[in-house]
Order: sequence, then C-alpha cells, then structure tokens
Amino acid sequence: MFKAFMVAAALVAAGWAQADTSPAKKELVAKVLKLQQPALEVMARQMAEQPAVQLMQQAGPALQRLPEDRREAVARDIDADVRKYVEDATPIVRDRAVKLAPSVVGAMLEERFTEDELKQVIAFLESSAFRKFQGVGQDSQRALVEKLVAETKGDIEPKVRAMQQSVSQRLGLGPAPAAAAKASGAKK
Repeated sequence: MFKAFMVAAALVAAGWAQADTSPAKKELVAKVLKLQQPALEVMARQMAEQPAVQLMQQAGPALQRLPEDRREAVARDIDADVRKYVEDATPIVRDRAVKLAPSVVGAMLEERFTEDELKQVIAFLESSAFRKFQGVGQDSQRALVEKLVAETKGDIEPKVRAMQQSVSQRLGLGPAPAAAAKASGAKK
C-alpha cells in the first residue's frame, strides 16, 4: 500500500514539476535540443548502422570460404543489401530520435537545470571555441585511430586470427582459411 502511494506521489510530483516549468525555460530547453540535434542524428545513424556493421563482420569469414569466382559478386550483392537497409533504417531511427528527444532529454533538462544553467549551456554550444573544438575533436580522433591501428596491427592481427581459428574449430568448420593456407604452405 505504501509503495503504491509513493509511486502515485511521484507521478503527481512529476506532473506538478512539469506544470511549474516556465515558458522561458521550455524555450531554453527547446533551443538546447535544436543545437544538439546534429549530434542526436549522428547517434541515431550509428544505432541504425550497427546491425549492418555486425552482419558485415560476420559475413567476411563466410565470404572467404566461397569459391573465388563467386566471392566478388556475392560481396557486391551483400553490400547492396546492406546499403539498402541503411538507407531505409536510418531515416526511421533518426526521425524517431528527434521526436522522442523533447519528452526524454527535454524532460531531464527541465528537471535538472535552472534557466541560468540552460543559458550557460546554450552559450557554450553556440560558442566559436566549442565549434572549433568539435572540428579538432573529429580530426584528432581520426588521426588517433589511424595511428592506433598502425601501432597495434602487428600485435592484434595474430590474436584475431587465433580467435577466428578457435571459433571455427569450435563450430566444426575446421581451421580458419588463413590458418589452413599457412598449414598447407608449411607442408611444402
């Protein structure tokens, strides 16, 4: 009984809290959401693409097992299927994220920030320094990833091959194609 009362009280309080939000604060929240919309759209695109990325990772080893004369055509067909999925799914996820943002993110902003704090957030998001930082952030992240891949490739590739071989053997598929090629080369 007490638990039900507490839930009801929380719902009423939430309703009152939203009712108490001034039009000025609602306007500030809307502006923050508008400024953050590009980042929200990127997140939605990444979410929509994630199943395609996972599928492509799983398809890679299977493609290697196909006869060479079929690999390229099958790879092109899979690529076309993945592109179609991404083209179809991305707008759905993006539009839904933009639609949900005011009720989810906006509600949290209204609850957790004062009008003054929202003004500070807006000033930060609109500042040229922040825009410059975002640009440098993207370039520096890309450069770091390239350097990281180059520096760890020799250490990571053998581990990936060992993992692929182990999984292939566990699945009863025999050694992974790269391991089989090395084994046949060693027998000569």
